[in-house]
Amino acid sequence: MELSAAQSFRGRDVPERVFTEFTPPEAWAGRQAAGTLWVATEAGRIEAFLGATVHGDRLHIDEFAVAEGHQGKGLGRRMLERVVAWARDRGFRRLSLTTFRDVPFNGPFYASAGFRVWDPAPPEIEALLAGEAARGLKDRCAMVMEL
Repeated sequence: MELSAAQSFRGRDVPERVFTEFTPPEAWAGRQAAGTLWVATEAGRIEAFLGATVHGDRLHIDEFAVAEGHQGKGLGRRMLERVVAWARDRGFRRLSLTTFRDVPFNGPFYASAGFRVWDPAPPEIEALLAGEAARGLKDRCAMVMEL
């Protein structure tokens, strides 16, 4: 599923490994146990997922992906709305994430959903951005949504 979603980055300035490497399923077990892993399925196949971690009163979206054939049809927006409602219901004050600043289905998408660029971001988020830059991901930013 991750590799399918990555196809939307073809032709963009991203490392080639984006198209060949994926997170092993067992890496999501902690989020699943914590109740912070959401999936959308169709005919028994995962077509989208969002994995997040709790940081005090903030829920951080670690990864959000929609399979190539389901992109641009509202599935991602509906999933994000569900996660926002879940976070509000549980008393979180903020949602955060890191993303590509100018890729239309990244930064602009999140801005249309109510996120804003978080600058300066707290040190732990700046460290995430630095790690992403070290792995060859360019034009990244942190975003936050106040709940």
